[in-house]
Amino acid sequence: MLGWALIFFILAIVAGILGFSGIAGASAGIAQILFVIFLVLLVISFLARALRGNSPA
Repeated sequence: MLGWALIFFILAIVAGILGFSGIAGASAGIAQILFVIFLVLLVISFLARALRGNSPA
């Protein structure tokens, strides 16, 4: 249990450092761009599968 507590403590410190610097905003922007890209790829994948006659699920 002490090992897990130390791991989460280190993760909290790293998250705090990233949160108080400008890195968090840049990371959020990159995450939004990647989300949109993968959402578009998902829709394209569903459309391609539907056009081939396979069910999407």
